[in-house]
Formats: sequence, C-alpha cells, structure tokens
Amino acid sequence: MNDDQFLLSRFYGIARLFPLPNLVLFPQVVQPLHVFEPRYRQLTRDALASDGFIALCLLKPGWEENYHNKPAVHSVACLGRIVADKRLNDGRYVLLLRGISRIRIVEELESDQPYRVAKVELISDELTISPLECRHVRERFAELLMPRFTGNEKERKILEEMINGETALGALCDMLTFRLPMLLEQKQQLLEEADVGVRAQTLLDVLEALPMPGERKNPFPPEFSVN
Repeated sequence: MNDDQFLLSRFYGIARLFPLPNLVLFPQVVQPLHVFEPRYRQLTRDALASDGFIALCLLKPGWEENYHNKPAVHSVACLGRIVADKRLNDGRYVLLLRGISRIRIVEELESDQPYRVAKVELISDELTISPLECRHVRERFAELLMPRFTGNEKERKILEEMINGETALGALCDMLTFRLPMLLEQKQQLLEEADVGVRAQTLLDVLEALPMPGERKNPFPPEFSVN
C-alpha cells in the first residue's frame, strides 16, 4: 500500500467542496492556493483540524450570477490533501494542496457549515492498454514534448525522468495535462476520463498540434502565474 492508498483508506466518502472558476486539479499535482473568503477560511480550519482533505471542483459556466450561493459544479472533481499551510495575520491562508484521487459527486448534503459538503465516490484509473502500448505512448510523448520544451536543464531532466521512469502512465498524463496550455473545458474532460489509454491519446493529439519553438504563442511549460 503506497502513501496515497493509505490516505484514501482513511477517507469515508464525505468531502468539503471548494468550487473554483479557473482551476482543474489533478491527482499527483501540487497546487498553491490563497484562501481569503470567510466560508473557505472555515473550510480550511476544519480540514486542518481533521483529515486535511479538500475537494476542488470546477464551476460550470454562468456561475457568476449565483456565486455566493450554490452555483452548479462539474460532478467529477479532484480530492486533494493539504501538505503545507500558513495562516496569515488577517486570517487568510496560503496552502499547498496535493491532488490524491478523482472523485464523483454523488449528492450534496445539508450542512450547518458555510461551505458546501457532498457525498462522493472515488474514481480509479482504468488501464485498458498493454505494457507495450504504454511504452509506445511514452516514446511518442518524448518525441513530441522534448523539442517543444523551453524550461531549464534541470526541468528538462525531471521531465525526461518522468516520461522514461517509473511514473505510472495515468499519473504522467495527469501531470502533463495540468501543465499544458489547454482550455479549462479540455482539462475537465480529461479529469472526467478514467480510461488511461483515452487520456494518453487525447494528450498526443494536443501535443501534435502544439507549435515548435519560435512559432508558439503558449510556451511549455507555461510561466508561473501570481493569480
């Protein structure tokens, strides 16, 4: 049993929801968060006092009209766990949230808390391609990614190790999807896809469409955002 499996063995299917309009979190990815709304400060306090789990879910279009109530969210989200936190003097939090597992929201529950809570179920990867096909996908990732990569030498080495090392293909697809310059809707679609083979082929299609260095509008990896 690895660390994530151990953590999930202690998860009982009730998740605190943190809806966001501009972020799709994936398993194995670490995302900084700035928590400033009072309801989500309370969510953070409660998470830190218990299991550390927070479910990040993407708001559906039109959320602006009902943001302070319960705007619609996509039913597939990512369960994350706080791995680092700092409480600021004014009560805001700065967090590092690490994605642990895909989840499906089964139903939202009544709660006396200011934030939303839901019954959820875990979604496991489905590996429908053979080990040989996995190897071919990795080789194709390397062929398409490395000539387009604009990071420094250390980052290049890390990427090469991810592609050629022991990282599971599903996890590799998730980490690449998180970093690639794709539309939020595309990322959400890949979060909802449990079939690793389908995710991999979709990513290959995206990579083949990326321009080469010197002609690109969106570099890979993208620059860090302060938002």
